[in-house]
Amino acid sequence: MSFKAAYQTLRKHALKRALAIWHVIYENEEYHKRLNEDSLMHIPEFVIKPRSHTVWEKQCVRLHCTISGWPEPRVVWYKNNVSIDPMATPEKYKVESSYSVHSLEINKCDFDDTAQYRVSAMNSKGETSAFASVVVKIRPLKSSRHNVSIPSIWERGLSPCLEYGVTFETHLVEKFGVSFGREGETLSFGCSVIIYPSLQRFQPEIEWYRDDKLLVPSKWVQMHWSGDRATLTLSHLNKEDEGLYTLRVITKSGFETHSAYVFVRDADAEVAGAPGAPLDVHSLDANKDYVIVTWKQPAVDGGSPILGYFVDRCEVGMTHWAQCNDTPVKFARFPVTGLVEGRSYVFRVRAVNKAGMSHPSRVSEPVAAMDPADRLTLHLSGGKKGVVPGRPCDLSVIEATKNYVVLSWKPPGEKGHEGVMYYVEKCVSGTDSWQRVNTEIPVKSPRFALFDLAEGKSYRFRVRCCNSAGVGEPSEPTEATTVGDKLDIPSAPGRVVPTRNTDTSVVVSWEASRDAKELVGYYIESNIAGSNTWEPCNNKPVKGTRFICHGLTTDESYVFRVRAVNAAGISEFSQESEAIKVKAAITSPTPPYGITVLECVRDSMVLAWKQPTFIGGADITGYFVDYREVIGGVPGKWHEANIKSVSERAYRVSKLKENMLYQFQVRAANMAGVGIPSLPSETFKCEEWTIAVPGPPHDLQVQEVRKDSLVLLWKPPVYQGRDPVNGYYIDIKEAEADFEMWRGVNEKATDKTFIKVCMHMGESYVFRVRAQNKAGVGKASDSTEPVEAVTKPGTAEIVVNVDDDGVISLNFECSNLTADSKFVWSKNYVEMTEPERMTLETKGSKSKAIFKTPSEEDLGIYSCFVTHTDGASASYTLSEESETELMFSKLFRPSSPVIPLKTELAVELLEKGRVRFWLQAEKISANGKAEYVFNDNVVHQGEKYKMNFDKNTGIIEMFMESLGKEDEGTFTFQLQDGKATNQSSLVLIGDVFKQLQKESEFQKKEWIRKQGPHFVEYLGYEVTPECCVRLNKMTFLTYILTYKSQTYVTLEHKSSLKSLGYICSNSQQYIVWVKIINFLHTHSIYLHLNIVLAASNSSTPLKIQSTEEGIRLYTFVTFAAFVSSADTGNRLILMFFIDRARVAGGLPDVVTIQEGKCLNLTCNIWGEPIPEVTWLKNEREMVSNDHYILKFESGKFASFTITSVSTSDSGKYSILVKNKYGTESGDFTVSVFIPDEEPGKKK
Repeated sequence: MSFKAAYQTLRKHALKRALAIWHVIYENEEYHKRLNEDSLMHIPEFVIKPRSHTVWEKQCVRLHCTISGWPEPRVVWYKNNVSIDPMATPEKYKVESSYSVHSLEINKCDFDDTAQYRVSAMNSKGETSAFASVVVKIRPLKSSRHNVSIPSIWERGLSPCLEYGVTFETHLVEKFGVSFGREGETLSFGCSVIIYPSLQRFQPEIEWYRDDKLLVPSKWVQMHWSGDRATLTLSHLNKEDEGLYTLRVITKSGFETHSAYVFVRDADAEVAGAPGAPLDVHSLDANKDYVIVTWKQPAVDGGSPILGYFVDRCEVGMTHWAQCNDTPVKFARFPVTGLVEGRSYVFRVRAVNKAGMSHPSRVSEPVAAMDPADRLTLHLSGGKKGVVPGRPCDLSVIEATKNYVVLSWKPPGEKGHEGVMYYVEKCVSGTDSWQRVNTEIPVKSPRFALFDLAEGKSYRFRVRCCNSAGVGEPSEPTEATTVGDKLDIPSAPGRVVPTRNTDTSVVVSWEASRDAKELVGYYIESNIAGSNTWEPCNNKPVKGTRFICHGLTTDESYVFRVRAVNAAGISEFSQESEAIKVKAAITSPTPPYGITVLECVRDSMVLAWKQPTFIGGADITGYFVDYREVIGGVPGKWHEANIKSVSERAYRVSKLKENMLYQFQVRAANMAGVGIPSLPSETFKCEEWTIAVPGPPHDLQVQEVRKDSLVLLWKPPVYQGRDPVNGYYIDIKEAEADFEMWRGVNEKATDKTFIKVCMHMGESYVFRVRAQNKAGVGKASDSTEPVEAVTKPGTAEIVVNVDDDGVISLNFECSNLTADSKFVWSKNYVEMTEPERMTLETKGSKSKAIFKTPSEEDLGIYSCFVTHTDGASASYTLSEESETELMFSKLFRPSSPVIPLKTELAVELLEKGRVRFWLQAEKISANGKAEYVFNDNVVHQGEKYKMNFDKNTGIIEMFMESLGKEDEGTFTFQLQDGKATNQSSLVLIGDVFKQLQKESEFQKKEWIRKQGPHFVEYLGYEVTPECCVRLNKMTFLTYILTYKSQTYVTLEHKSSLKSLGYICSNSQQYIVWVKIINFLHTHSIYLHLNIVLAASNSSTPLKIQSTEEGIRLYTFVTFAAFVSSADTGNRLILMFFIDRARVAGGLPDVVTIQEGKCLNLTCNIWGEPIPEVTWLKNEREMVSNDHYILKFESGKFASFTITSVSTSDSGKYSILVKNKYGTESGDFTVSVFIPDEEPGKKK
């Protein structure tokens, strides 16, 4: 038995050893497979797939997976095959990626989140997906005492801690904000953490992230937890430390996070004008004799272009830095050679421009100079030996610059277990002369960098494998590769759009650079509009197309521009953005809170709630109320109670079911939109109230907070009880005091809805109000928020002013106004919207309430409240006891003598249509003065106005020859005689003015008609741009009868011969005579005219000569109109021209415009009568719409607008104008281009 047992034991050991050897061989093969795959591109693979979850409502769930692949795959999450955009709903989804671990976090799950989720990973080699399901359940939790559903830990987004049997609530206070530092400085920031309940031995897990990457302690980063505060310290700041920092406090019940951005500015340069230091220095593709070093270009170039970069190396443990390149390299990637195999190195980079050298960058992480194949070697016996390796495969040029070329290939299939090495060969394209590059030292890794190649020449490359058995056949040669930079500098980013964010920051977004390869990120610069001094907004490139620029000055206007960065260099600047004033953006308001019931009947309930703590920078425009039934402790589906928003913070929800349980939620809205709903209210039962006492007052507000008092306002209860409300009691207690510390403010009930309460300076108080009727005192209202008894800096009071004229005004000034602030005046704390007895005036930061006719009716409490401030308000009590006797007499009795008037200001018409304004004073001394005012402007003696002041009779007059349209308004005569004053006004507007103007014109015409024919204006002329002469300004003041085509045409009284004609001349001379017809008739004069036309080619200047018969005008004319009378001895020769429709100018021949812009053209139209205007596109008539806006204004100006031009708008356009005398058109061509297609523009 012992021998058999020993045999079994030996057999087991032999099997174990064999299995161990087989396992080592298998792992060795798998390792080499992975080694080859990791060094080459392969399709993404899921190392860990996401798993399905079933969670309760309001919980958070995270799906995570681990993915391998090269190149690094792009990961996208889908919900029911619809891609998830975390930027669109950041409060719902959060996507994280770190070190091949990818996760999707869903916050506050609800029923709609039940779905199938898919994660897709894709790179250049292919795409793969994995699936997981999320099921959301509703967990009811009942209170046995009240048998109603109450909010649970699940509804608050928490989960119970099974280890401790409690639920932890985490709050972050004293949070860190946006921070600014400079290179070389030390920066610390953190948050205080409050965890409830507080357990002595329980410690939360503290994590810090930078740009969503978990930070670990290092010489640059130190983390500290004091038990109640988490602190992060960044020693010796560098630009690599810039980014978005996130603190995550994790407990067994969940986690809380807070994030803020940290900006790092460049240190002062050692040489003025030197560039900033490069950043993010890393080592790639480390081999035993070379390492590829990469870095990012700095945002600051010092004012002159960066000429290149120098790379330095230092052996770990040493302090001597050696420069790796003799001449600066412009490419942000460089292979460092000449390393000693087996030693570790660190690297740094310096930038240089014509001014000098920058500070060195932060050193890279150490890297060992050894072949990747030697990092983990398994020496196994029993392998195949003496096998000549086969051909390498998939040889390609993976990187080519003017300084070096990097080759990559796959190992051969037949190579044995002893390993292989490689020889690299090259030849100039077009020849077959192959030259071995690494004759002395064959390489082991399937990558190799070649230097010293002639720039501009084309080469081909091939690789051979070798081992102890010999040298294998060469691989297939590569395609011809020209030595030079393959990577182009990216194009400039597109349109830059800034939008408001906060009082010190602006959100800048831009269009990505087109066809940019290996893009590193973008740099943003800002400039105060008009200063031309550009400052960097970030010193570390950002990869997105949206960035928040912090540290700006409030109310300053800024413009922004953006540059793109890759390894080849930095692009040109984008176009400058529109200027934007730094000001807080308007957002939707936060949720309301404190939902209570004010009244309940059989089928309806009146709700009240408190205003959101943050209204979003704009006035609340309304509220929306939702309700849901609660059956058996399980809440149902939400329903809208009101479709149209309500402006008050109280609303009656109707059509409810009696004796049913309900929950409510409220959403606030402003001009930015509707905010998120409030938390569900307590569960209320819909049953009619039958209590005798009144319900609770509501809408408590606090104004006029001072160090020793405040004013409390409220609204009466909705439910009155059995009898009307007859008074109110106010309660007060310290904010931190227990419930039993409530005490009354007033012993006797007040019948007002406001009261002034005294307080102790520095203490914080809360208040509540109770209403009473004959049956007793009702339920107390909800308490106010804590109010501290302190007078804020800049607090002002209402000041009463009485001027010398006895005008009394209440004046209030506010020093911290905002753009949306308004002054709200109230009497006895009731807002005065349109006061009858007062005039409200506001100018800038001052507001004034002026009494019109003061009397005892105006006594009371006047208050002023300023909206959109931190509670700026004040009041003043106006009473007989509050002022001196002098003030009281000025308030209720006249303060100065008045000049008595016999008649008020009146108007009458005189001969020739003249207008007379007059009034008469009963008595006025020789020192009396009068001012004449029209529309608040003093007018003086002149051609238009004639004044007369007869101090003996007291008559004051003002005369006007006629009334024009500009004379419509208010006329005022202001009198002063010593201290006595008076004034009288006459309003002439609307129909009253039109009737007076019409009567004045009629009187003037009648007077002119009786005078016989004569000239009012004499004949004149002007030379037009078309080199023609126009006769004008001749008017007959009688009826004129012309004879044309056997038809009599009668012109209106005082009609003008407007088109007197054009004179154009060349070879013939015609004489124009103008002579008044010397006929007299009682009512009319008749002229029989004949028209004769003559023509020539051009014109000469018009000359004028005075003769005994009349005025002689003569020139050489192209055509003329001779108008003669049939009456012997009386002849009138006039020029005559037809006013045909014309396009006077303003349109170009060709318009070239970029797609997406707006095109607007305007031209002048001329003609009498006013022409008809038609627009044509490609000979087809156009109609005005939202895209094509066609306008014709004032009979003179035609405009043509295309909104958001597209390529389909290219074509020929025409404008056609037409009246009874002729037709004319104007043509132009519109050519629309896409920016990349603009002629001559480099793509």
